[in-house]
Amino acid sequence: MDIDNRKILIAVGGITLLLFPVVAFTTGPLRIAFGLPFVLFFPGYALLSALFPRRDNLSGIERLALSFGLSIAIVPLIGLILNYTPWGIKLYPILISISLFIIVTSAVAYYRQRKLPEADRLHFAFNVHFPHWSGVTKLNKALSVSLIVAILAAIGCLGYVIAAPKQGEKFTEFYILGPGSKAQDYPKEAIVDQPVYLIMGIVNHEHQTTSYRVEIKTNGEVIKQLTIGSLEPEQKWEKTISFTPDTTGEKQKFEFYLYKNDEANPCFKDPLCLYIDVHS
Repeated sequence: MDIDNRKILIAVGGITLLLFPVVAFTTGPLRIAFGLPFVLFFPGYALLSALFPRRDNLSGIERLALSFGLSIAIVPLIGLILNYTPWGIKLYPILISISLFIIVTSAVAYYRQRKLPEADRLHFAFNVHFPHWSGVTKLNKALSVSLIVAILAAIGCLGYVIAAPKQGEKFTEFYILGPGSKAQDYPKEAIVDQPVYLIMGIVNHEHQTTSYRVEIKTNGEVIKQLTIGSLEPEQKWEKTISFTPDTTGEKQKFEFYLYKNDEANPCFKDPLCLYIDVHS
C-alpha cells in the first residue's frame, strides 16, 4: 500500500490542530498520546519534508531518525526564543509556537512536493516484511540498533518525567514596592497619625494552597495586622496597603513580617524594613 506524503502532511496538520481542544478540555493519557508525536516527531518530520521533498533525497530509516533528532533540537530552540518574549515559556505560547512551525513547514513541504513530477514525489510503501538480518551490513545494524535504543530511551525518559514530575523548590515571594509598582521611591517621610501608603505583594510557590497574614511592627510593637487569606499555588496577591505611625522620630524602623498557615514563627528570619522620618 502506497501513501502519498502529502496525505501524511495533512494528517500531521490535522492532529496538530486537534491538540488544542485536547489540551484545553482534557488531561492525562489522551493529552500525552497526542503530545508525544507533537513534540518528538512532527516538527522534525515537517521540516525534513520541506527541505528534502524528493523520494530519493533520504532513505526511510534516515528520514525517521532525522525526524526524531530534529524535533528534539527544534522544540528547545523554540522554547529558548519564547523565553526572550513577553509571553515566556508557558503552555499555550509553546503550543501555539510549535503548531505554527509544524503547519508552516508542512504547507511548504506540500507545495514543493506538488510541484514535483509524480515519479519524484515522496511516498511510502507499507509492505510488511522483515529483512534478513544476516544480509545487513554492520554499519546499518549499528545504526538501526542505536536508533531503536535512542527512541525508546527518549520515550521512557519523557514518560517518567510525566508520570513522576519533580517539584521545584518551595518558597513564597514577599515584597513591598513604591509608587508605580517599582522597587524605588519608597516613603521616607511621614506625619504622625497620618497613613503611609505602599504596595505589598505575595506570590505562592509552595505547591499547595497556603494562607498568609502580615504584621507590621515598629519598636517591637505591632501597629497593624493584615489577613491576606488563602492563595492557590502560583497565585499572586498584590494590593496597596497603609499603616499609621503613632510616634515621632527620625529613621524609625518599620518591619514587615510574613506568616503562613497560622504558624507562630514568620516565614523569613529577616523581615522587610523601611526607615522613615516621622514628623509631628
